[in-house]
Amino acid sequence: MENKSLLYPCDSGSRRVVSLDGMWRFAFDPESKGVDGGWALHLPESITMPVPASFCDFFTDKESREYCGDFWYETDFFVPGEWEGKDIAVRFGSVTHRARIFVNGVEVTAHEGGFLPFDAAVTDIVRYNQFNHLAVLANNELNETMLPAGRTTTLSNGKKFATPYFDFYNYAGIHRPVKLTALPKERVLDFSVVHSLNGTAADVAYTVTTNGEHNVCIDVFDGCEKVAHADGKTGTLHIDNVKLWNVHAAYLYNFVIRITDGETVVDEYAEKIGIRTFEIKDGNFLLNGKPVYLRGFGKHEDADLRGRGLDLATVKRDYELMKWIGANCFRTSHYPYAEELYQMADEEGFLIIDEVPAVGFMESAMNFLAANQGNGKKVGWFEKETTPQLLENHKAALIDMINRDKNHASVIAWSILNEPQCTSEGTEAYFKTLFDLAHEIDPQKRPRTYAIVMMSLPHNSKGQQFADFISLNRYYGWYVMGGMSIVDAEAAFRKEMDGWRMALHGRPMIFTEYGADTMPSEHKLPSVMWSQEYQNEYLDMNHAVFDSYEFVKGELVWNFADFQTTEGIMRVNGNKKGIFTRQRQPKDAAFHFRARWTTLPLDFKADK
Repeated sequence: MENKSLLYPCDSGSRRVVSLDGMWRFAFDPESKGVDGGWALHLPESITMPVPASFCDFFTDKESREYCGDFWYETDFFVPGEWEGKDIAVRFGSVTHRARIFVNGVEVTAHEGGFLPFDAAVTDIVRYNQFNHLAVLANNELNETMLPAGRTTTLSNGKKFATPYFDFYNYAGIHRPVKLTALPKERVLDFSVVHSLNGTAADVAYTVTTNGEHNVCIDVFDGCEKVAHADGKTGTLHIDNVKLWNVHAAYLYNFVIRITDGETVVDEYAEKIGIRTFEIKDGNFLLNGKPVYLRGFGKHEDADLRGRGLDLATVKRDYELMKWIGANCFRTSHYPYAEELYQMADEEGFLIIDEVPAVGFMESAMNFLAANQGNGKKVGWFEKETTPQLLENHKAALIDMINRDKNHASVIAWSILNEPQCTSEGTEAYFKTLFDLAHEIDPQKRPRTYAIVMMSLPHNSKGQQFADFISLNRYYGWYVMGGMSIVDAEAAFRKEMDGWRMALHGRPMIFTEYGADTMPSEHKLPSVMWSQEYQNEYLDMNHAVFDSYEFVKGELVWNFADFQTTEGIMRVNGNKKGIFTRQRQPKDAAFHFRARWTTLPLDFKADK
């Protein structure tokens, strides 16, 4: 088994899945002595640690919270004897940022990339009808060849310190569920679907990948009723009177794939699939052939105590708040989220712009600030000696993200990068490689974009030519020309928008970030920056600009909720641009957005 887990693990007549989530044992390894010291078999000293969760915010001392370097998790798991003859694997939803996996003291796999799943194949290592030992050696150091980018330095006391080139906290740990799986030797490895509509019917072209030669069949169920059947690893499923997947009106069919040997089912895998089409045409986003105006958020996987760890209670609350406020879309800024969030988006009818963890691609520890002031360090990011390795890591993360998420009805577009420094000569070759790759490997050929930083303008951005739609991160009235200068900010904003009109060539534009930091405790009449009153004034100005340009077809405010960042003078215990607090309670701006978004028609500006 390779260590790329494409399919979400689920039980069936041929498959078994057991959760390994719970309280594990945990230890720091600042001297990286654990491998030689036999820690893969037993941690000499440890504390308990919940999985999934970030480790950082459980500690009460700063050195532990800010720890940078190697750290270990361990637990024990039981493998029943009836699993003999199957392929056994431990499946990690994510480990941030890199991991080496040991079972019964034997290293079974290694993985880099903190936001996508991987498998550790252990068939030949485990002992049946016994407990087995699982150890994870993880590391959260940052460098310039990884996604997201940053650097690691050593302080005067000898402690390592991670310096992100990105504006969110470098949470680390086993962030997503860990599952023990038992799979048949011959099995479904992957599948993909492409939908087309014909009147009231749909044709779903499918491809199934297996590791054997036996027959494959696929059935589609609407509840208990079978509505389509096909044989073969490739084919087309015809569904009459199709129930389409739509915004806030999701409908999911159950696709059941079977490998058969005569009357015997060798393997069975099922997944819920929404049938819909999505494309860009005549400057509009078309869902099932009808225009849709995007409204919603940039978000983070971030919450009190558990940090970036998956917490379904928080996920549920977030979706309820997004429904209440009238949102229909979000961007997975700045990394692919846990698979469970996409499953819920499929269920609830939300649109997702799926973003690879390509953030911090600018040589400045405060790049988000330096860039927005237009005075970031003049270093060509894509001409560095680290660029070839960075590109290989970027391609690997992009491939894994698309392969993982390609069948979700909720995923309508790929975001290839966030706020890269893209005005230098090496930009074009780097971008072209990735945008071509995304188009090549996505069966549905979704639109591609990237979030454009404020210093990249229509006349100097060398990357925007590759985007199917333009996504701008803009902070006129906050990072530039704030307070009393907001009138000048609006004039400057409109001047830039006039320039983009000439560069779009019929493509739509959305705003993937705009916002103002706001303390929920601050009220001031007249307003001042950081007050709730100023946040609403800032939003009114931005929305007036958006509404003035017919090519603006979406607004994703930054951010859904306040979130943790590296400490510094620009942040008051985190980024406070949330429309909701970190505890998921509304600021005044939430009611402002609810009044706007619940009255905007779904096809807003479609007739312009």
